[in-house]
Amino acid sequence: MADIRILSEVETFLARQHRQYIDGQAVAAMDTVATDIINPSNRKVVASVRQATPAQVQHAVASAHEAFTGVWQQTSAARRGELLNRLADLMQAHREELAQIESLSSGKLIGLSRAFEIDYSIAFLRYYAGWATKIHGQTMNLSLPSSNGEQYTGFTLRQPIGVVAGIVPWNFSIMIAVWKFGSALACGCTAVIKPSEFTPLTMLRVAELALEAGIPPGVLNIVNGNGRTVGTALIAHPKVAKVTFTGSVPTGVGVGVAAMQAGLKHVTLELGGKNPAGFLRDFPVERTVDGIIEAAYLHQGEVCASAERFYVHRSRIDDVLEALHHTLATLKIGSALDESAQFGPLANAAHFAKVMAFFEKARAQDGEIVHGGTVAPGDGFFVQPTAIPARSQADTIMTEETFGPVASFLAYDDEEEMLHYMNDTHFGLTASIWTNDLSKALRFVPRVEAGTVWVNMHNYIDPAMPFGGVKSSGIGREFGEAFIEYFTELKSVIVRY
Repeated sequence: MADIRILSEVETFLARQHRQYIDGQAVAAMDTVATDIINPSNRKVVASVRQATPAQVQHAVASAHEAFTGVWQQTSAARRGELLNRLADLMQAHREELAQIESLSSGKLIGLSRAFEIDYSIAFLRYYAGWATKIHGQTMNLSLPSSNGEQYTGFTLRQPIGVVAGIVPWNFSIMIAVWKFGSALACGCTAVIKPSEFTPLTMLRVAELALEAGIPPGVLNIVNGNGRTVGTALIAHPKVAKVTFTGSVPTGVGVGVAAMQAGLKHVTLELGGKNPAGFLRDFPVERTVDGIIEAAYLHQGEVCASAERFYVHRSRIDDVLEALHHTLATLKIGSALDESAQFGPLANAAHFAKVMAFFEKARAQDGEIVHGGTVAPGDGFFVQPTAIPARSQADTIMTEETFGPVASFLAYDDEEEMLHYMNDTHFGLTASIWTNDLSKALRFVPRVEAGTVWVNMHNYIDPAMPFGGVKSSGIGREFGEAFIEYFTELKSVIVRY
């Protein structure tokens, strides 16, 4: 099937001179480097975006701080929720436009861009909008003794933390940005978002829609560029009160250290993982293969929550790998804009090179590749979905995060050994257990060292469920009621009367 027709409004948007979005308007930066945005499906340039200057980063933060202490502080909680819902309405109205821009710049299959990137973002915005009027403190009965007839009462306030710097990766450029600025705005904070230099286009369009929705200028700002310059400048700015980052563990550690050194700024770090999936012996082969496809290959494995380590009982593993090979061979690999494609390109040249290097490492260790491990036909950044049996838990394919469509497999002999393998890592973002025995699954869940544990599913997120990692996979939580703690300060008030 051929690619879908590009909307005229998408073509018009791509042809613009793309800049920063600060204080409610596009801001020029003609003297800085222009980064080409590459279509991963064919390696053609679809647009170019100018990197923010140091002065523009200063401008964006100053605009956000002025809005925080001014117009946004004076905006009622109910009104904040209403404005977030208006933005959600506009994103729904521009669903196809946003989805096409996303697929053209990230390589995300168009169906996934529509149903996951846009629809989930809208759901999250509406969820945050609902919380805007429900942020509250508590009253306390104090224990202070009265020495002269006086009395005491105490209460707490939840107050917005200030300007939030959100640093967003390239894999879900709208949805992860929404997690950051939606949380911030619902709590009364303002935001400066730095998209990935590979996928900045959709957030520039969302920022325009935010202004159209009535969100005041300065409340949501976008600055473009790489992490070394623009990201570092944002973290170091004295008016930035919080940094929220999604990305790799090494970069996240650097972000956390820089934030601490820049004045003990608050941080939320949602980092990577080498996430495990454990299949118990009672789980049928066919359903095991379906579970592996769900857990490992969504968006070509470019999902922080995806599983990369798979543990299958020794009596089942040969049958599972054979069935998986046949299933992977049937997947249609194609352009992100081909509605019939089931597997698209990797997101950019750098990541393509990383995954190809990983294939070479696997071969160098004499690893058998059940399927894939090579490039796939096409002009873009295409690789085959890949499955590799491991020789031991210490193999590179079991320890090093690929963030790509590479699933590694190890047999186990008993369930205690499986749990040991699942926890034998410094990561701890997500995990899944697959079994027909619900009682056994619920006994295993508390013993799995991960921030999210799924049973008979993987890669499902919901705005009502807190999300974040343990161990090296992060600090803090997003979603649910938990996000409020990380975007507000708790103030104690004691009154004597």
